[in-house]
Amino acid sequence: MTKPVVVVTRSWTPTAQQAIAERFDARLNPTDRILTPAEIVKQCEGATALCPSGFDAIDADLISRLPESIKLIATISAGTQHIDISAATKRGIQVSNTPDVVAEDTADLTIGLMISVCRRLIDLDNIVRCGNWQGFKVDDPLCGLRVWGKTVGIIGLGGIGKAVARRVRAFRMPVIYYNRNRDRVAEKEFEARYCPELYELLALADIVSIHCPLTAETHHLINDEAFRTMKPTSILINAARGGVVDEDALIRALRDGIISGAGLDVYENEPEVNPALMMKNVVLSPHVGTATTEARDEMGFRVIENIEVFLETGTPKDRVTS
Repeated sequence: MTKPVVVVTRSWTPTAQQAIAERFDARLNPTDRILTPAEIVKQCEGATALCPSGFDAIDADLISRLPESIKLIATISAGTQHIDISAATKRGIQVSNTPDVVAEDTADLTIGLMISVCRRLIDLDNIVRCGNWQGFKVDDPLCGLRVWGKTVGIIGLGGIGKAVARRVRAFRMPVIYYNRNRDRVAEKEFEARYCPELYELLALADIVSIHCPLTAETHHLINDEAFRTMKPTSILINAARGGVVDEDALIRALRDGIISGAGLDVYENEPEVNPALMMKNVVLSPHVGTATTEARDEMGFRVIENIEVFLETGTPKDRVTS
């Protein structure tokens, strides 16, 4: 029996790559070379599913050139802002993502960023490595900010936001949240307070943690006015999407002491990072929220599941419509 052809644009983990090769006639990219749009279109000839990564721009132009055989775009990412879903829909192509499997690992990184910024872990590591530690002092210039007990404001209480809330409650940190819809079940589980207005959350939170998708409505949601609403001692954490934060406004807020610090895993123009962000009160990581072997394996298996369910039922498990 002929296996369906699927196109994988980037190299996956060995376990997931082996699995998709066993189940389908998979056109793989073992060298992980970034494919041009023309190369992607050529690879898709005769294929049923295209499996891009979150860094492949599957825009309207590329979608218009895909062969008629492509019926599913199954991205190995939770976010879908790199795909023109409207253009895909017009061509009768369905889109799926890998939402749930990224939540716990991204939440782990979020907590790591919170602690690293507040307790200055990167700065302290450098001091020890460079031999500049002068020994114990009560009034220590190496002091940071307390983490436990601080109020955490979560923007976007989806799977990742809830995983973060679950963790910070273990630190006895009150949770407030801003979300499109109120979630009374989550409020009970996390003893969380709903803020119907974003600026109410920003004014109350000691740590603001972003976990909403990047959309036209959330682009530059955190701007100059938002930073002026925050406490001067507050910390901003962004492990969602870079475009949710106006990066120039963030740089001004950090430089002028409008907020105390930031922990960033995502950037507006990644993989380029604005050199002005290289401050002592900023911890930077290279978009690695899901970068554990286990999570990347699970993401690959979720793509495979989406393709299999699509072939069986005509609709993938994690269909994205907007």
